[in-house]
Amino acid sequence: MPFLARVLTALALGSLMMTTGAYAADSSPTITVGTQEVGLTAGYMLPHRLTQDHTTKQQGPAFMPSWMMTITDPVGDSWYRGQVSIGAEMVYIQFREPFLTHGVGFTPKIKYTFAGWDRIRPYAEFAGGPFWTDLAGKIPEESSRFNFVLTAGVGVSYFLTDRAALNIGYRFHHISNAGTRYPNLGLNASLPFGGFSFFF
Repeated sequence: MPFLARVLTALALGSLMMTTGAYAADSSPTITVGTQEVGLTAGYMLPHRLTQDHTTKQQGPAFMPSWMMTITDPVGDSWYRGQVSIGAEMVYIQFREPFLTHGVGFTPKIKYTFAGWDRIRPYAEFAGGPFWTDLAGKIPEESSRFNFVLTAGVGVSYFLTDRAALNIGYRFHHISNAGTRYPNLGLNASLPFGGFSFFF
């Protein structure tokens, strides 16, 4: 996967550049209501064939630039203390198996970040929205170019400075047309990812 190696190298270099900033995160970062987050996430999609009718081994790189805004102060007073962010994300997937095709979509997104762990911030995220792909008619699971993508995932942000973080995590992806055409088996996949975020 030389293409994925180049992407991961770029992400690593980006994180290295952030660590050479003018200041380090000596104390816990403070994220307040209205703080905006701009991020880039990349990973490699790996297929899940959940039934005998799922036969396609679709896989390939995925890129997800995003924008979010924190809308709450920290809530709770235990291990689950955290903040809610909402925003939007673009999704681009290059399916390299079973043949080269593409998919692109737009998803509103919500994230809950656990705030009581100093520079390490675990989070859970959910997103869903319209998704276009040219897989339609080429594989048995997809009959429509217009689909929806739903994702659910967990991750960890490590703040390299008080305004820049390195992210790693896992997402489960589901792509289907919501029953607008048949067959509608849909595609399911795991997506381990890495990326970085800047906070303003």
